[in-house]
Amino acid sequence: MKSLLIEKANTAVVHEVDLPEPGEGQVRLRVEYVGICGSDLHYFFEGANGAFVVREPLVPGHELSGRIDLDPSGALAPGTAVTVHPARFGTPREGIENAPHLWPGGSYLGSASTWPHTQGAASEYLVVDADMVRPLPDGLPVRRAVLAEPLAVALHALGKAGAVDGLDVLVTGSGPIGLMAVAASVAAGARVTATDVLPGPLERAAALGAHATIDVSQKDVDAGAYAVVLECSGVPVSISTALRAVRSGGTVVQVGMLPDDPRSVNLAPFISKEVRYFGAFRFRDEIDQAVALLAANPGIESALTHEFALTDADEAFATARDSQRSGKVVFAL
Repeated sequence: MKSLLIEKANTAVVHEVDLPEPGEGQVRLRVEYVGICGSDLHYFFEGANGAFVVREPLVPGHELSGRIDLDPSGALAPGTAVTVHPARFGTPREGIENAPHLWPGGSYLGSASTWPHTQGAASEYLVVDADMVRPLPDGLPVRRAVLAEPLAVALHALGKAGAVDGLDVLVTGSGPIGLMAVAASVAAGARVTATDVLPGPLERAAALGAHATIDVSQKDVDAGAYAVVLECSGVPVSISTALRAVRSGGTVVQVGMLPDDPRSVNLAPFISKEVRYFGAFRFRDEIDQAVALLAANPGIESALTHEFALTDADEAFATARDSQRSGKVVFAL
């Protein structure tokens, strides 16, 4: 089978590798779509995602959909359309028993955080644990289902804020995760404003139901105007904007990832307005909610803007890096 491997920074090569065989409690998938995430871009362009360095060829990809190829147990018939929860949870820890995504010792598809690396989904076939598989409901196309993982990230973040029906919600940064945050917030009944510094992402946010958009390179966000802010850019200046934009007693959820080093942020509004500020990392089981939301809202598929073959990986990564040009970029196998 064909598999895409990132060998080092700016080098991704398609190799012919052995077809994997599922063991006990596992299934084999025929992968059809793999989304390109920000972590994949870091691995390709920098050879590392933060502290996680590519030390052996790494198959990227943790956003995927496809069909069952082989389930030795017989529980899932060949051809069953599925997506995948990409995490294997680690060891339970006191105080976070109900947050398995935070347990130490876990793994995530397409990640260099483990040794050996946890290989990802950018292959024609993939073996995963059976409990990671989520069959798709009737009417949900395999193509749209590739958005389940990033939408689950957004739903987990929104869940930290609580109910938003009828509230004003600001989404800062309208890249792929920001777009999923817009879709999740609109579906939850919020009045959503989305920000970015480029017109392309703002147009996509509007198409997903954002009630208003703001180009923050041209206009400031109103101070104290939003009950909830989902900060999806991971840019320190945007964090300061989020704290200024949230109302007194409001909630900011930090969704965008930041480099692990000191950055300058204005915390004065955080203190004076008694803001609740949460971090949101991956998700627990919100992928099930994401699957249902994707089935109910076909328009979310508009976030998918480009498809590439594995053999066109260089172009795919470059396109995904260009946020003016692209929303969610996927490999179509």
